[in-house]
Amino acid sequence: MSTKVTPRGAYPHTKRVGDFIFVSGTSSRRKDNSIAGVDIIDDMGTKHLNIEIQTREVLKNINTNLISEGASLDDVVDVTSFLVNMNDFAGYNKVYGEFFKPETGPTRTTVAVHQLPHPDLVIEIKVMAYKKLL
Repeated sequence: MSTKVTPRGAYPHTKRVGDFIFVSGTSSRRKDNSIAGVDIIDDMGTKHLNIEIQTREVLKNINTNLISEGASLDDVVDVTSFLVNMNDFAGYNKVYGEFFKPETGPTRTTVAVHQLPHPDLVIEIKVMAYKKLL
C-alpha cells in the first residue's frame, strides 16, 4: 500500500532523468486529502495556517517521494519554495534549517506567490536531487 499522496493533476510526483530526480511541487496535503498545519481556532471556523507545520510536512512528503526513487533529502541539490506570504519566511526558514544545513545543503530560491492550488496551503516546494543510478 502506497504512503504517497495521489497527484491532483496530470503529472508524476517524480521524474528521473539519468542521475537527476525532479520532484514536482509538493504541499502539506496528506493521503486522506487533509492538509497539515490547518487549525480551527474558534467556533466560527476561523483557521490558523501554520507555516512551520506545513513546511515540515512538505519536506517529509518530498522525502517520501525521493525514497521511491532510491534517494533522500540528503541528495537534494536545488530547492524552489513558494510562499503565499513572505511574513511566513522566518517560520519556514526555521523548519528548513531542521532538514538542511547552510554548509552542505542545496541551493535555494524562495519566492512569493499570489496563491496555491488550495486556499489552506501557505507553502509549496519543488526540488531537484542527484543520485547516481547503480
